[in-house]
Amino acid sequence: MTTRTGHVHGRPDPGLDAFLSERRRLVNLAYRLLGSLAEAEDAVQETFARWYAMSPRQQEAIASPGAWLTTVAGRICLNLLGSARARRETYVGEWLPEPLPDRTEWIDGRPGVAAEADPADRVTLDESVDLALLVVLEAMTPAERVAFVLHDVFRYSFVEVAGIVGRTPAACRQLASSARRRVRASRPSTTASAERALVVKDFKQAWEAKDIGALISLLDPDATATADGGGLAATFVRPIEGAGRIARAWIEIARRRPDDMAFLERTVNGRPGLVALQRGRAVTVFAFDVADDRIRRIWVVRNPEKLRSWKPS
Repeated sequence: MTTRTGHVHGRPDPGLDAFLSERRRLVNLAYRLLGSLAEAEDAVQETFARWYAMSPRQQEAIASPGAWLTTVAGRICLNLLGSARARRETYVGEWLPEPLPDRTEWIDGRPGVAAEADPADRVTLDESVDLALLVVLEAMTPAERVAFVLHDVFRYSFVEVAGIVGRTPAACRQLASSARRRVRASRPSTTASAERALVVKDFKQAWEAKDIGALISLLDPDATATADGGGLAATFVRPIEGAGRIARAWIEIARRRPDDMAFLERTVNGRPGLVALQRGRAVTVFAFDVADDRIRRIWVVRNPEKLRSWKPS
């Protein structure tokens, strides 16, 4: 808990202390549940608003403000997940989670320089935010996703999860088990980080050299490439399947590449990836799923609304 004391209208406010100390954890939770940093921050802000909608007496009656904040944030995210499904039915093209940069790695290539306002500083980039896992979470029901993230990632008991999801602990156990099977079925990457980085580097070099043979050799025969432009940026609307088709598409991209565009190796959600810069602005983020030294999946995010965290220093 933070040692700073919050005050509202001149009186100590332990609730503000609790909120400030819990804020980063709540944003981490909400991002994993929603796949969007913007939506996560909105959910946490709504949680804050609901706390202050209560009277001081109601606030003081809450034994654990942190637990209350988590419960409310979880329920808000659960509701948002339900409505998001309807919204995404009208989304232009494929919907992908919002990619995040490493907070100590700026896109101009100067590592170790981070600003306090950097949104990525509020999200811990570990294996639970790997874009491959977030994509799998998107295929789950809202209840499965919440039960899995709360229990398997944040280690909440099923009794606590039940209080958020509104089901029995036994039902939540089944939800988490079902979600776990989905994750295992997706065969998450077991390739070491250093090896993944080498594969991505080789892919970048082959791409820039327009070497279609080298590109095909780096791709799994059944690889898939998926792009998200959201109707706001030009990209391929349907996923591209197969190493040959992906390689040919990437060669075409290389041929059409503007002279002022550069591709840089960067960390995307804790994994090696690429960022396309044009006039100092990130216009595309590429994330990769690598297994057995081959790229199985490529995710291409071009929707500018999802690239706001990728700002130059």
